[in-house]
Amino acid sequence: MNTTPVAFFDFDGTLTTGDTLLPFLKYVVGAPTYYTKLALLSPVLGAYATKLLRNDIAKEIVLKQYLAGYPLKELQDIGKRFNKEIIPTMLRPEGIERLEWHKAQGHDCVLVSASLDVYLKEWAESYGFTASLTTILKQDEFGNVTGHLNAANCFGWEKCLRIETWIEARKPEVTYAYGDSEGDLLMLKSANEGWRFSSRRKCFIRV
Repeated sequence: MNTTPVAFFDFDGTLTTGDTLLPFLKYVVGAPTYYTKLALLSPVLGAYATKLLRNDIAKEIVLKQYLAGYPLKELQDIGKRFNKEIIPTMLRPEGIERLEWHKAQGHDCVLVSASLDVYLKEWAESYGFTASLTTILKQDEFGNVTGHLNAANCFGWEKCLRIETWIEARKPEVTYAYGDSEGDLLMLKSANEGWRFSSRRKCFIRV
């Protein structure tokens, strides 16, 4: 049993200034291909934006279009370069400051994100996270990505389920959670202290 306090962090919009999945897809395929495919996907993105299409379904359609057929190992290598070249330009100072404070207190820090493990796992390790709970790509018998997810999209209620599983053998003294969107609210409310980033006030507000 580990009673060390734990801080759970969303990634996109919390530790960064915006979404990282689409920039990653652009980084993988290059700008011309990215924008051509994005135009083809506009009906899907429109249906998702108007809540006519579930988050996980829309995500798999997008991932199939961009990533299906890529060797998983190749995407992991691209993810490492993405972490070095792109992610540093997107980090949110207020979020990183909270992360560094928890690390300085000796707290366990866990990344909980709907974005992909092919770049987040390595990034989380480099920033001293105890664990990363992310969305995982499914691969076929040849090690190529299919575009499907290996488990549920780590979004909304799924974040809470992943956290419950992770802390099952622990009894942390206190839990903290940080997020920025509606999809994070369940996670924030399940923690002893939940903090949501306000883009208007440029700071975290306790929920």
